[in-house]
Amino acid sequence: MAVIATTMTAFAQKKLVLYYSETGTTKTVAQELQKQTGADIESIEAVKPYTGNFQETMQRGQREMQSGQLPELKPLKSKIADYDVIFLGYPIWFGTYATPIATLVKDNDFAGKTIVPFCTFGSGGLNTSSDALVKALPKAKIQPGYGVRTARVTAAEKELDRFLKENGYKKGSVEKLPPYSAQQPVTDAEKAIFDAACSSYQFPLGTPSTVGKRQTSGSTDYKFTVNGRGMDGKESTSIIYVTVGNGQGAKPEFTEVVR
Repeated sequence: MAVIATTMTAFAQKKLVLYYSETGTTKTVAQELQKQTGADIESIEAVKPYTGNFQETMQRGQREMQSGQLPELKPLKSKIADYDVIFLGYPIWFGTYATPIATLVKDNDFAGKTIVPFCTFGSGGLNTSSDALVKALPKAKIQPGYGVRTARVTAAEKELDRFLKENGYKKGSVEKLPPYSAQQPVTDAEKAIFDAACSSYQFPLGTPSTVGKRQTSGSTDYKFTVNGRGMDGKESTSIIYVTVGNGQGAKPEFTEVVR
């Protein structure tokens, strides 16, 4: 079995886990990240906290995004200048990082810092939020990040262990994952796996047309090309990842949508 060994020196650098969490899910991932890296940790807090139910929070966040009137944050206790690597965590709102992060990146100097995004989401958003960070922080080094669906946050411990070792933030070695096979038309059996993983999601995710697969020591993973409609109602294509553990009785789980 091929393995990837940690050869980078990032695990020796000074690290900070800096995160905003609305419901506690991102906090769970942040604490696990801190546990595995030994980094310092601090939460980002709005002067006027987001209160109320999910819908009220989203309405306020949408107003802030549209108006450009971002939330004021309480001063950080940590000094960003003191750190080499900053794990920056947030929930995904409207396809990108939550508005308190927009305030954070506007009001602080991250020049020369290595930024490792991590996020929690209903369906996806790691790629779009990372792209937004690249634009917002052109003088920082935005590295590949980690994201996990809220519905499967219990998988974060194992997935973070791989992510940290694979990217040199933690000592150790991990199995090298094989590439996905070329995309092929979806069979009835594969469509059933897709439906089992995705049918309970609150919004329609579309219809799979093709799929690529890979086999690892612990799972069979699927990369579905899916035809559907975007939030604007227009036809769109997305990639949906599904995994099925090798254990007896394992159920298909959808892990991420990439739009």
